[in-house]
Amino acid sequence: MSLSPSPLERLNRARADLRIGLPVVLTAGDAGALVAAAETLDSARLAILRGLGAPVLAITAHRAQTLKARAYDGDLARICVPKDADIAWIEALADPADDLSHPMKGPLLSVRDGDADLHRAAIRLVKSAQLLPAALLVETARAAGLAAAHGLTTLDIADTVTSETRLSPVIAARLPMRLAGAGRLHVFRPEDGGIEHYAVEIGRPMRDAPVLARLHSACFTGDVLGSLKCDCGPQLHAALAAMHEAGSGVLLYLNQEGRGIGLANKMRAYSLQDQGFDTVEANHRLGFEDDERDFRLGAELLRKMGFQSVRLLTNNPRKVAMLEKGGIAVSERVPLKVGETAENAAYLATKAAKSGHLL
Repeated sequence: MSLSPSPLERLNRARADLRIGLPVVLTAGDAGALVAAAETLDSARLAILRGLGAPVLAITAHRAQTLKARAYDGDLARICVPKDADIAWIEALADPADDLSHPMKGPLLSVRDGDADLHRAAIRLVKSAQLLPAALLVETARAAGLAAAHGLTTLDIADTVTSETRLSPVIAARLPMRLAGAGRLHVFRPEDGGIEHYAVEIGRPMRDAPVLARLHSACFTGDVLGSLKCDCGPQLHAALAAMHEAGSGVLLYLNQEGRGIGLANKMRAYSLQDQGFDTVEANHRLGFEDDERDFRLGAELLRKMGFQSVRLLTNNPRKVAMLEKGGIAVSERVPLKVGETAENAAYLATKAAKSGHLL
């Protein structure tokens, strides 16, 4: 056993570094690059990176389409950073906040030749840190030496591809609830040091029969503030009430805010919706997929608690498919159609039309 960090621990350290504006080093065989998140990079570090090589900004194909930049690599574009480009230029390419007021970002020159594996891994890494999916890279043969000299976290690109997250139970305690009656709250912690996820066990559900269950993604605005822009709060409350009426159930509360992009990016998406874009369009303009959540977490939690089959409270067929892929049988999909308002009617229509929700 060594005191040195494992690849998984270095991955979590790299995420933290990027969030505070520190570059990290990615390697692929003999190739290497210094990587910084476009969102948190400052002018001083940009100047240092320029002195080490020609910086390239990696953005997703969705963001490239918005910027009318050529994505020669299919799923991403590598944008050459002009010599006179400053932090504001980089931020404007990464963040669509002023796209409508200042639409002309270019002309943008995309890199066409060479391998994009380092850039692909960089985007994957900043996404997993819940930052805007845009990363500045400087490829250099001195990457390993620079990492050692400056104390930078180093990752092989293979270590940015995460397998199914493993969760360990931390604690469980009795919790009487207004909507659900007697229950227990279980806290689970992922082995990569990320944020905890929760399971609310209602009553005493049997382990040898399908349990009434819901996979609920955290929604601070809907669950806590009572936002009328979504149906999350009413769905949470209706699920707890249904489990109370049934006598037992389990609600998995997964900390995957904003369909997995985090609260800050969710608010960016809300700002774009105020400009007239729907939910999916807003995510794409930010550079994200329609839905970045990992529902394998739900299957892992259910297995940890001893459940093998569920009656799933959901309108989302993707949750059914992901649970079954994770080894949990779904004996029945139980509709959960609540919370429609004048304010969220368009949002619900987009979920049905573009995300396949059965509403």
